[in-house]
Amino acid sequence: MVSAVVWRGVAASPAGSEQRVLPDGCMDLIWVKGALLVAGPDTSSHLAFWPPGAGFTGLRFFPGTAPAILGVAAHELRDQLVPLADIWPAPRVRRLTEYVGEAPDPEAALEEIAARRHPRTELSDPRIPEIVRHVRAGVSVAATAEAVGMGERHLHRCCLAASATDRRRWGGSCG
Repeated sequence: MVSAVVWRGVAASPAGSEQRVLPDGCMDLIWVKGALLVAGPDTSSHLAFWPPGAGFTGLRFFPGTAPAILGVAAHELRDQLVPLADIWPAPRVRRLTEYVGEAPDPEAALEEIAARRHPRTELSDPRIPEIVRHVRAGVSVAATAEAVGMGERHLHRCCLAASATDRRRWGGSCG
């Protein structure tokens, strides 16, 4: 089971629409206007503009999940929205783009893409879900580190590792 939530929307205005995006430490796989995009974790709130009439569907991965599934470190995409083709091989992304575009249910198609990769991935440290729970509850870094049995510097390295990709699992590629 992939740790993610599906979301969707439509730019309601003929001029397009803006939506405030709040930082939450999550990454998204987004389908909009015939393209697959990846939104990295945001460090501050910002306005996202959606083109006129654009329908969009997203798969928001829980913290620490997307890097393993997408094959890219979270910190490499911090505060960015990039085409999936910048991360995965272009031929594969073209096939997936066609698949989602032809699917009667783009939400289910995005979930299927993530689920296909999920069995081949695992969190870099099994303590990541506990760390995320502490951070979401507003627990300090020092208290979180103590609760999971590590020092603050080790916690920092652990979180960076959770956002990094062990590309050797895929033979050096994301495909």
